[in-house]
Amino acid sequence: MGCLVSCSHPRRRETSSKIDDSRHGHAESSEVRKEQSSEGGGAGCAVSFSFKDLAAATQWFKEVNLLGEGGFGKVYKGRLESGQIVAIKKLNLEGVQGAKEFLTEVLILSTLRHANLVSLVGYCTEGDQRLLVYEFMPMGSLEDHLFDPAPDKPQLEWNTRIKIALGAAQGLAYLHDVANPPVIYRDMKAANVLLDNEFNPKLSDFGLAKIGPVGDNTHVSTRVMGTYGYCAPDYAMSGKLTLKSDIYSFGVLLLELITGRKAFDNSKAAGEQNLVTWAWSFLHDRRRFKKLADPSLQGRYPAKAFHQLVVITSMCLQEQPHFRPIIADVVVAINYVASQRYITEAGSRVSYSPLSSPSPCDARTPPRFHL
Repeated sequence: MGCLVSCSHPRRRETSSKIDDSRHGHAESSEVRKEQSSEGGGAGCAVSFSFKDLAAATQWFKEVNLLGEGGFGKVYKGRLESGQIVAIKKLNLEGVQGAKEFLTEVLILSTLRHANLVSLVGYCTEGDQRLLVYEFMPMGSLEDHLFDPAPDKPQLEWNTRIKIALGAAQGLAYLHDVANPPVIYRDMKAANVLLDNEFNPKLSDFGLAKIGPVGDNTHVSTRVMGTYGYCAPDYAMSGKLTLKSDIYSFGVLLLELITGRKAFDNSKAAGEQNLVTWAWSFLHDRRRFKKLADPSLQGRYPAKAFHQLVVITSMCLQEQPHFRPIIADVVVAINYVASQRYITEAGSRVSYSPLSSPSPCDARTPPRFHL
């Protein structure tokens, strides 16, 4: 899919050359080096770190530096020798995700660069160790802020939610429409949307990503993977993965932003555990749209823009994939919603103001959405 470019750092190159591929389970190390040497040049630059460097960066993986844990393993906050603060993900050798997912993520993030994709700083394939080094996202994940906010932190307000939705859509548009061949993300969820200090979102965790269909192919046949509650029903039943599978998952993310509810929550009553199932009747009755609103918003959102976002969400969640919009149309539609800011002023409840002065193309509402 593209070359993994080796950075010109003498000590890193020396460390990389010492990787032992003869031992069991190290085929991916050889493949990474093949990608590095197959082509020269390029914009991507992922440094090969020694395990000692990354262990030192995290104070030997102290619990106090633990940021989180997922299918791949644990993620730690670290400081590199250069002083750069990073997030270091350490593969659990007995975990659900393994060598193939590790290689996929290294190759994709070393090849693709976008403001709404998390940047890969480097990796480690020394001995049995498999680690990924990312830029550090100080505000954590959307999941943290939407479902489990700290007691001293306010709930996400409307404008911030729309900003996050738009940025996530732009990241997905890059994967679908700019990457060549296109990339199917396959793991869109609140936990994988990371936030910087300004709440700009970046998509992360590309271990499950797949190269999309090219030429006359309409889909990619693959084992069903992903997170329960986000998976498109057509993909779950057939194993046929398409770009529209990502659109459905993005629709679930939008629904989470609208409602403040998790895609699946087993703490709720049986009929309310699956978010899409619970919301279905509301999504198809415009008179009941308001019942979807997150109570923590306390009505502080522009009614027209809220209505429009629900329509966009409903289109993304269509059961038949060919009825779902393409991501380019979703970006345009959400940008139109974002142009209607909610602003609270002293002496008045709300006024509306655009985020910026969008171009006529950006402000156009796609006809298919009927906003």
